[in-house]
Amino acid sequence: MATIFTRIANGEIPSYKVAENEDYYAFLDIAPMTKGHTLVIPKKVEDDYIFNLDGETYMGLCAFARKVAVAIKAAIPCQRVGVAVLGMEVPHTHIHLVPLTTEADMDFRKKKLELSQEEFAETASAIYNEYVKIQ
Repeated sequence: MATIFTRIANGEIPSYKVAENEDYYAFLDIAPMTKGHTLVIPKKVEDDYIFNLDGETYMGLCAFARKVAVAIKAAIPCQRVGVAVLGMEVPHTHIHLVPLTTEADMDFRKKKLELSQEEFAETASAIYNEYVKIQ
């Protein structure tokens, strides 16, 4: 059975897409730690542990995530973009990209932001526009 992330990448479940290519998909986390918190996934591999990925998929995912992080940094006021790979919530490899002003911004235990649909849509559009520029 397809994971929720596969269903999102396939368009079966709505998401706030920020970047996509044939093999990878990036979308806003709906329970973000900061505005612009993005998840990056491989489309064709559902393994829940990043180090189980074959080398080509792993390297491609990392290269794609780098481009998305550059776009996030250009679109969202922040000092840098933090990276985390936990993989405990959904059994599908995913990279968290989190805009940071301080290290405390990347505390997974803190209360998540509550954004309106309009804020999510505007944020996704801003990141997407920056991603398109670097292609």
